[in-house]
Amino acid sequence: MSTGRSPLALFLLIFLLSIPFLLFAGAPLPGPFNLPVSAFMLVCPAIAAAILVFREEGGRGVARLSARALDYPKVGMVWYIPILLLMPGVMLLSYGVMLLSGRPLPADPYVPYLMIPAFVVLFFITAAFEEIGWMGYAADPLQERWSALATALALGAVWAAWHLIPWVLLNDPVWAAGQSLSTVALRVLIVWLYNNTGGSVFAATLFHGMVNVAGFSFPNYGSHYDPFVSGAITAAVAVVVVVIWGPATLARRAARSPEMPGR
Repeated sequence: MSTGRSPLALFLLIFLLSIPFLLFAGAPLPGPFNLPVSAFMLVCPAIAAAILVFREEGGRGVARLSARALDYPKVGMVWYIPILLLMPGVMLLSYGVMLLSGRPLPADPYVPYLMIPAFVVLFFITAAFEEIGWMGYAADPLQERWSALATALALGAVWAAWHLIPWVLLNDPVWAAGQSLSTVALRVLIVWLYNNTGGSVFAATLFHGMVNVAGFSFPNYGSHYDPFVSGAITAAVAVVVVVIWGPATLARRAARSPEMPGR
């Protein structure tokens, strides 16, 4: 059964809504995190999805879409292991690789352990604004047309392109290239988790949030984060996932239960 939704319309609307934020993409916000003003464009995927769903299904459709960010009953307990621990593990391995290879690291490394619970809550909320659009709206119609891997690569490419201007302005093209690799690989993992948890947007959101928690917990608040190191490790994990679960569905069985309009 087709959802009748247009991922292309969503992508175009997200980029359109992001223009005001991108105009100030090079201006950093105050604080230790070195975030740009354009970080606030994270609300755009949810707003774009809500606009399109309201046109198609009205207010009840928007409520159903928003509720998917809390569809935690779909998630089997075993899947919380990769959702919560995979990205901290990747970052820990990245730190080890950087240490052994002599890459720059802080002389006095600091991990904000006491702030991690607050990070989990904060980054879950911010990730929900994105995943309601990327996964809640776009993932199922894309998977009706393409394989799960093709869907993940397409979503990852759009996701990376959406972030590209702030990345280049606040860093450099080489850093942005590494972060783009990491971003596409992360989307493969998100689609994998989504498809193995009955199409749970909550699973996608919590994992996305843990990506940011792990990044900001990297010493010191991610100041020495190297996207090529973590991106290469994340890409390697994504390749293993594709080999084991298969590119067609990224799931060993029909675990995905897409949300349909009017449900």
